[in-house]
Amino acid sequence: MSERRRVVELLPYDLEWKEEFAKIKTMIDSYIGDLILRIEHVGSTSVEGLAAKPVIDIDVVIESYDIFPKIIECLEQEGYEHEGNLGVEGREVFKRRCDDGLMNYHLYVCPKDGKGYLEHIAFRDYLRENTKAREEYEVLKYKLAEAYRDDRDSYCNKKSEFVESILERTIYHQEKE
Repeated sequence: MSERRRVVELLPYDLEWKEEFAKIKTMIDSYIGDLILRIEHVGSTSVEGLAAKPVIDIDVVIESYDIFPKIIECLEQEGYEHEGNLGVEGREVFKRRCDDGLMNYHLYVCPKDGKGYLEHIAFRDYLRENTKAREEYEVLKYKLAEAYRDDRDSYCNKKSEFVESILERTIYHQEKE
C-alpha cells in the first residue's frame, strides 16, 4: 500500500525488498503492462547494501504523455488516485486508495525522457556502482533520521545537497560537456 509514514524509520538493507518489488511489479504490469515501456525499482530499497525507509519506490516508464490519460483511467479502475506531480517535473504520483496486502510503496509514472525518471535512474545506478558514495549516503541518512525523526520533510530536504552532487557528476555533468 502506498501509505506514507510520518516518522523517519531506516532499516538495514533487506533482500526481501527485491521480492516485494517483484510482487508489486507483477501487479502493476497486469493493470497497464500493454501501455508502458518498463517498471523500474528506484530509491534506496533498490540499492543493495543501503539502509532505507521500508517503502519501495517504483517508476512506471511510458513513451510519452500521449498515453497518460489511459494510464490514469486504468489505474483509477484498480484503486489508485492520481495526485499530480507534487512539484517534481516528469513524475506523476499515484496513491493506492485501499490496502493491497503488499509492502508500502510509492508509485510514479514517468515519461522515458522525463527529469524525474532520469534523475532516479542516474542516482540509483551511481550508488549501485560506487561503494564509497553508497556508504557516505547511508551515514548521512542515519544522521538525518536521528536529527529529524519526526520531520520527514526536513529529512528529505537535507539529503538534497548530496543527491544533487551525485546528479552533477552523472547526468548534468554530461550535459555541460
